[in-house]
Amino acid sequence: MRPMTYPLTLQNLNTCPSDAFIEALASIWEHAPWVPERVLAQRPFASVAELHGAMVNVVAALDEADRVAFYAGHPELAGADARRGSMTDDSIAEQGSLDLASLDADTAQRWDALNLAYRTRFGFPFILCIRRHTRASALRAFEQRLQHDRATELAAALDEITAITRLRLEQRVNPSSIDTATPTPA
Repeated sequence: MRPMTYPLTLQNLNTCPSDAFIEALASIWEHAPWVPERVLAQRPFASVAELHGAMVNVVAALDEADRVAFYAGHPELAGADARRGSMTDDSIAEQGSLDLASLDADTAQRWDALNLAYRTRFGFPFILCIRRHTRASALRAFEQRLQHDRATELAAALDEITAITRLRLEQRVNPSSIDTATPTPA
């Protein structure tokens, strides 16, 4: 199989072999190539928004335990993986946009305490579309969301993943084949 080159087009994604489709979209979903695999049978997609919505719906349809397991595959913000640089390329770039891998000791300790409190309270890492935030607004969101109940945070995590994956998809697909509709989970 020849690797697909970026930027992709919707037509490429609709007509490529199954393994190329999965490979092209797997990195959009943090350690979850099964997400694009589960929408293969729905091709062809009329729009990138439809493709993205189908993939989001795969995650939204998971039962709570499976969704939490999926969420657990996401790295903590400014966590140990960020400081080691042992995240996916997308996560490194996203967290790098706020320089979260090189925090001073006191700031890193604050983030670590928030990560621990969040994971202890909800059972999965705090997930935030960091590209929509400054470091200060990310910390405020972290502190605010720690006050939520579990159901609210399960939904908030899916909303953030929807935003993250939409931005990642837009980086990979030719802009002329992207529409402006934003999908919502079914």
